[in-house]
Amino acid sequence: LFRSAKTPDKMKKAKSLKEDNNLNLQEKKEKIQTGLKKLTELGMANPENRYQDLINDIAKDIRNQRRYRQRRKAELVKLQQTHSALNSKAVFYEEQVDYYKSYIKTCLDNLARKGKVSKKPGEVKGKKSKKISLKYTAARLHEKGVLLEIEDLQANQFKNVIFEISPAEEVGDFEVKAKFMGVQIETLMLHYQDLLQLQYEGVAVMKMFDRAKVNVNLLIFLLNKKFYGK
Repeated sequence: LFRSAKTPDKMKKAKSLKEDNNLNLQEKKEKIQTGLKKLTELGMANPENRYQDLINDIAKDIRNQRRYRQRRKAELVKLQQTHSALNSKAVFYEEQVDYYKSYIKTCLDNLARKGKVSKKPGEVKGKKSKKISLKYTAARLHEKGVLLEIEDLQANQFKNVIFEISPAEEVGDFEVKAKFMGVQIETLMLHYQDLLQLQYEGVAVMKMFDRAKVNVNLLIFLLNKKFYGK
């Protein structure tokens, strides 16, 4: 039984036909009679009319075999065309994604360079700008509407939490450090493109450090204002 369950239907059918060909005429008659008896018990054949309904169905199926083959061939061609079209679309969209990623990176590079241009008069030309790092208490970010809440921490304790945001080596990435009572507790990498994707998808609130809920739009606004001069 196990071996039979593992055997493909086509192989089973081919094996059955081969066995039938090896039967003599009397054995074939007996096999047909056994089959007819089973069909009669199932109500699918009627011996009273000499199995005429069954004979008609077999004749009809033989006549329609060519039509069935043509229909299956047409369906197969249609499926192949659909598959080919889907593959072409997939390639096209992959190329589009690569293009937009390259475009966004170029925009971020330009914004980063723009943000590094000094606006202070009298500053020496050619002097390297210092790496900008922002420090906010959770209370201040809460006032700005960027921080909504921190799980398991009361609002009157927000003054003891400090978030430090620094641009990473890769343009568009920011390292965010969280400190409580002056002790660093966690660090995460924030990706600007991920924020833009959330904004595009209409996600208003996201979690940082699995505990702090922040407003996505206002966080993007803060990063634009402080790092990209927008």
